[in-house]
Amino acid sequence: MRRDDAGRIEPGPDGYDYEVVPIAGARALKTYRCPGCDHEIRSGVPHVAVWRVEDTEGTDRRHWHTPCWRNRANRGPTRRRS
Repeated sequence: MRRDDAGRIEPGPDGYDYEVVPIAGARALKTYRCPGCDHEIRSGVPHVAVWRVEDTEGTDRRHWHTPCWRNRANRGPTRRRS
């Protein structure tokens, strides 16, 4: 279901709805760790920022490689680093 040009709402395999916002490479200024593959998303790499719709502040936002987010139903999150 499409919300607007900036992002969209997608149902997750866990039953929650997620806000999904594409991040253009030019706007990707930091390095993140993808929870889908546990690899780095380096600055300059397009990806998506995702959080549960109920989290109106986006405080539990995670950055995913776009293909990892698309395939999240086929695999669970990898280990979490602190």
